[in-house]
Amino acid sequence: MKAQRITLHDIAALAGVTKMTVSRYLRTPEKVKPDTAERIASVIAEVGYQPDPDNPAMSANVLPRIGVLIPSFNNQIFADLLAGIESVTSAQGYQTLVVNYDYDSQREEEQIATVLAFNVKGLLLTESVHSLRAEKYLKAAKIPIAEVMGLSSNADRINVGFDNMKAGFDMTTMLLASGKRRIIYFGSMSDVRDEQRYNGYCQAMEAQGLPVGRIAPNKVSSISIGTGMMTLARQMYPDMDGILCTNDDLAVGVLQECLTSGIKVPAEIAIAGFHGLEIGQVISPRLASVLTPRFEMGKVATEILLKKIKGLPTIEHVDLHYRLSMGETI
Repeated sequence: MKAQRITLHDIAALAGVTKMTVSRYLRTPEKVKPDTAERIASVIAEVGYQPDPDNPAMSANVLPRIGVLIPSFNNQIFADLLAGIESVTSAQGYQTLVVNYDYDSQREEEQIATVLAFNVKGLLLTESVHSLRAEKYLKAAKIPIAEVMGLSSNADRINVGFDNMKAGFDMTTMLLASGKRRIIYFGSMSDVRDEQRYNGYCQAMEAQGLPVGRIAPNKVSSISIGTGMMTLARQMYPDMDGILCTNDDLAVGVLQECLTSGIKVPAEIAIAGFHGLEIGQVISPRLASVLTPRFEMGKVATEILLKKIKGLPTIEHVDLHYRLSMGETI
């Protein structure tokens, strides 16, 4: 006997909304209230609903989609990543469905369910560690999945990134080589990548028998946050002579505070950032930084993802590495 197909009416009943609201959500989710959209998405994910491909109202003029999850629209580093993704999808006739989850694992879980409800052909993630429920959704999706921005060994997933721990180690080593000894680490959200960079910093400091120090505000990095962290660090670590920031915007805030306070950079305090953002390369003195290939990560990961969707042979794990720049602040 043929299994009964889940309908829009069923979804509406389970979500406690009208059939028209479910239809609107599937067509134009931005026009549905966020809490209602999340409720509908949760039901769709739980029952495994797929829009009827034979329904012209649901399929006409719809390009195949790639889902993309990023942790923040406010973090500058993801603009280049998205540009790399779009350089491939637009050329090959795919749409990108981009959502953010505010560095919140439960929010990421909900957004994964939301994106999968749109019957995306592939999914690109910026995290390699997910909640148990999110992993359940991902494994049940049966579509190619790519993880970027770091290196991981997750089975059956595309991975394009670089070694964050080694980058933290190498930049700390560069600071040490300049003669600095009391180097403090400035973090931000304490996410997986931030922790990896911090661990690399700790390894480099401990290899020299030097104490470590850290400030982690658990906020999205920004210039103003960096300025505030510098003020706090001067009280907590009055003998510091070097600072490694997990992002360049933090480092620019630190540099501005140093210039305002008359602290000589790099003679009194050396400063290094991460990602090689444009603002750090045009400011004076030019910021030392770990230069990361964000555009290339998005481009390469999406190229591999589309090959997997089309069933073409391809490599699945790529280390794009990084470069160190001393700038003028070391």
